[in-house]
Amino acid sequence: MLYLIGLGLNENSISKQGLESIKKCKKIYLENYTSDFPYKINELKKLIGKKIILADRELVENKVNELIKEAKKINVALLVYGSPLTATTHISLIQEALKNKIKFEVIHNASILDATAETGLQLYKFGKIASMPKYQKNFTPESFIEIIKENQKINAHTLVLIDIGLDILQALRQIEVSAKNKKIKINKIIVCQSLGTKNQKIFYGRINKLKNKKIKKPYCIIIPSRLHFIEKEILEEF
Repeated sequence: MLYLIGLGLNENSISKQGLESIKKCKKIYLENYTSDFPYKINELKKLIGKKIILADRELVENKVNELIKEAKKINVALLVYGSPLTATTHISLIQEALKNKIKFEVIHNASILDATAETGLQLYKFGKIASMPKYQKNFTPESFIEIIKENQKINAHTLVLIDIGLDILQALRQIEVSAKNKKIKINKIIVCQSLGTKNQKIFYGRINKLKNKKIKKPYCIIIPSRLHFIEKEILEEF
């Protein structure tokens, strides 16, 4: 059987159901390529009391059949930071399990999508989520700014998920460059650091001001649209 288990947002937020399922498993994988962890993996090992195998993108995406084959014979768990199905990668595991008639169970948990409500923004006013990859030497992917543009047209906020390893100064610079290229006006933005943990911080202001803040990984960026007066009041407190 295959278990997809959400870890939540901090080292203690794995659910009782998740821990009970881990006890049944002979192999435990930890997906470590879609998000920077806000805590050390050793803390998680101590909590579950079992060996953890780090699962990179190749294993989860390109060698999915290997995981499925193992789940035919033994109980296998894939641990995912936040909620297990936030990334589309993990939905493909369910697809393969269904094709191969492998039993599976999804154990949900809190994700960054839930936690952003602490900014005061109303969740139903968010539009399509954007992902920001790191610019390469000869390639500057700007799909994230197109999504921001689409959301602005319908007065929707944009949650921008940041590629693993991309530091805050690089991310802010990429927003500036892409916004200029696409002729999009961006005023104040929100940066959320380590939501759901003891190191949580929320920053609100213009990009130039936020460049002077010490913001650590993991973090996400929100481009707000037109604000309700309650949203505005709460944001101004940050």
